[in-house]
Amino acid sequence: MIEEQDVTGKILYEDADHKFIWLGTENRYRKGVIQTMQYLIIDRGRGILLDPGGVHLFSRVVASVSRYISIDKIDTIFFSHQDPDVSSGIALWLGVTNAKVYISSLWTRFLPHFGIVDTSRMIAIEDKGGSIKLASGAELKMIPAHFMHSPGQFALYDSRAKILFTGDIGAAVFGDGDETLFVEDFREHIPLIQGFHTRYMASNSVVRKWCQLVGRLDPEMIAPQHGAIYKDKTAKEFLSWLSELRCGTDLLDQYFGA
Repeated sequence: MIEEQDVTGKILYEDADHKFIWLGTENRYRKGVIQTMQYLIIDRGRGILLDPGGVHLFSRVVASVSRYISIDKIDTIFFSHQDPDVSSGIALWLGVTNAKVYISSLWTRFLPHFGIVDTSRMIAIEDKGGSIKLASGAELKMIPAHFMHSPGQFALYDSRAKILFTGDIGAAVFGDGDETLFVEDFREHIPLIQGFHTRYMASNSVVRKWCQLVGRLDPEMIAPQHGAIYKDKTAKEFLSWLSELRCGTDLLDQYFGA
């Protein structure tokens, strides 16, 4: 269970100039809606919001962000991919901030379907990724994660906090009320992630390539949009498990019939 004091958020990393914050959970307010998690980076008083979520979460996420920083200090919004649980609240966020929005170049033409009229603040991330330099000197690296599961998807690595935000990669499906903030025992966690990754990830060749790429970063935490955060040993265990997973097109006969 997530501790009562952590329901509305927890600072995962903090120094004099830089914070990486988990913004809590909506578990107690949802029925039949997939659990999501949002994150906030604060660097020298300016905010970067990661996968702020859908319309129905907007008021909760605004309240959570406001505990740490004024909404008008959000300069950047990063979307790992285009799913509605990630990005369908974008018009609301553009209405209350002056933030620039980073998303894969595949999806910039689709975002107007979520009610955006002015696309001038959209910044298209090209396939090979890129970086965002912050005032403190910290760097946010946009790491290609295509076909995991979206054909245009990115992870975001905070080089100062050594935290890798992964969107849907690492997602777990908990029962109502069973969520934990951190993965405590990876072997016991596998049944909560196996089904999703087997079905949603494109193939072993894709996940192995990505694991090699992010393994060189040696992240201390892996923070997905759903489920629980992998920390230290469990982060390494997750990457090792994922790199060997048969998934997606490796299992065509299973999904289409022999």
